[in-house]
Amino acid sequence: MRKFILFYAAVVFLSGCSSKKDYDVVFKDPNLFCQTVYQLNGVVMGNNFSPIVASRNYLYSSVAAYEVIAAGYPEKYRSLEGQLNGLISVPKPAADEDIDYEFASLLAYCKLGTSVTFPEGSMDEYVDSLKKLAKDHGMPTDVFNNSIAFSDTVSNVILQWSKKDNYAQTRSAEKYTITDEPGRWIPTPPAYASAMEPHWNEIRPAVLDSVNQFPAPPPLKFDIKDTVSDYYKQVMLSKHAIENLTDEQKHIADFWDDNPFKLNVSGHVMFGSKKFSPGGHWMSIAGIAAMEAKADFATTVYAYAKTSIALFDAFIQCWTVKYKYNTARPETVINKYFDPSWQPRLQTPPFPEYTCGHSTCSSAAAEALTSVFGDNFSYTDSTELEFGIANRSFKSFRDAALENNMARFYGGIHYHYSCIIANECGKKVGDLVVERLKMKL
Repeated sequence: MRKFILFYAAVVFLSGCSSKKDYDVVFKDPNLFCQTVYQLNGVVMGNNFSPIVASRNYLYSSVAAYEVIAAGYPEKYRSLEGQLNGLISVPKPAADEDIDYEFASLLAYCKLGTSVTFPEGSMDEYVDSLKKLAKDHGMPTDVFNNSIAFSDTVSNVILQWSKKDNYAQTRSAEKYTITDEPGRWIPTPPAYASAMEPHWNEIRPAVLDSVNQFPAPPPLKFDIKDTVSDYYKQVMLSKHAIENLTDEQKHIADFWDDNPFKLNVSGHVMFGSKKFSPGGHWMSIAGIAAMEAKADFATTVYAYAKTSIALFDAFIQCWTVKYKYNTARPETVINKYFDPSWQPRLQTPPFPEYTCGHSTCSSAAAEALTSVFGDNFSYTDSTELEFGIANRSFKSFRDAALENNMARFYGGIHYHYSCIIANECGKKVGDLVVERLKMKL
């Protein structure tokens, strides 16, 4: 909340210096939308949502916010109705309604962000602060009420759409079956947690025609006896890489860790530490890019929405592959067959190795953001600074996605070839989102 208080003071000062309507200045500032996304990031992180489930929060909240903006600026933006799977119709405002679409967009984002997953109402305090901001800066009562009403109308439609994506049904789906088959995924230390979301391929995609639209090639055949086999070489490559990491490689691994819940173990003491998820990291990058580009409010919402759609479908594509092949992690293989004391740089997440989820969603998000802000868009990513990790700078979004490929390898949680294939799959998802969605007129 500290960042919001500081930002609130800033907009008060700025609006007080303007000759325009105070509320108009306040709610057209794109920083306020970025701050709102940051608030949802905090809710997601605070409630230990998995990266996959978090992508669902980002999707529906961002689409709701975008639909409000598209309704308010029909000369520039096009509704996603009829473009996203299952989204048939989105309500439009009456011609004579006076609505502050930016204010309504913020409210819609908050409502969906905390309605699609428990605990509902997690952002109520923040929403109250937005409403107070509107009243304190002179928003007329009719504009205030119309904006809330339209936001609720759009939000309810998006919420009903979200309830048909099969998420609720997968909450009671069959658990992953653990076997002793060589090369098959099993839980990893220190938590030995159950397989995460083994039925995510049953979730309705946003843009993909089917979860199998971009299949990955089969993983390398498990073979640790033949020292010239490709699989053996990948295992040794991972083992030796971790044993010889440079400081720069450690920084890259840590920067892209994005483990939403790391279990720290010291003797008999265990405690968790939290960070933004991979999706949360890329949503933050979208905000950084919008600020760097000096984008207006509507463009900022557009960037977040396109990014969230790419992230959502990328995770579905990747999880379909993961639970089709169920491959073991490097830690499991190396500990069992080569060195029981070997440990990866990063904590191994609880799901199969092939393909890499972070690489898939990163390359998809990179394509979405490139379509909004252009290629060769240089920026400094400060997302991890609050977690004590120094910034990194990139020449483009694709450059960042490629570095993430190496980060998962340097972290010791993925084989190198798996990251490369994941990057290719994620790019296909991102390309599809960019090519198929007609969001701007």
